[in-house]
Amino acid sequence: MKGFTSFICGALLLCGAVAAQEPVIGAEIYARHCATCHGAEARGNGPMAPALVLQPPDLTGLAARHGGVFPAERVVMRIDGRDPLVSHGSPMPVYGAFFEGTDVILKVETGQPVLTSQPVADLLEYLRALQE
Repeated sequence: MKGFTSFICGALLLCGAVAAQEPVIGAEIYARHCATCHGAEARGNGPMAPALVLQPPDLTGLAARHGGVFPAERVVMRIDGRDPLVSHGSPMPVYGAFFEGTDVILKVETGQPVLTSQPVADLLEYLRALQE
């Protein structure tokens, strides 16, 4: 029994290491995949914004628009495609498989766990850091 407990604790520690989110990596992901529509400063004014039917939101005000609480679950699901936005002819993200996966467990504002990919987790932390 003691060996099994040690195994479980070790597995949980490894999972925690995989789930670490990096805002710096998120900034790189944002610059590569999001700034074209949302703008370099995430204010919704990217060079592709005029071509979209629905204008990209100012991502620096997500928490402010949700009563001071960063809507992590909604952001994750919008990015990874579970809550699609079809204003530009295809679900966001248009980068497809890059944001797919369920190798990270995040605890969102409701206290519930949400499975997502490492790139989405990193991007989420970057967006959380941008909140005004």
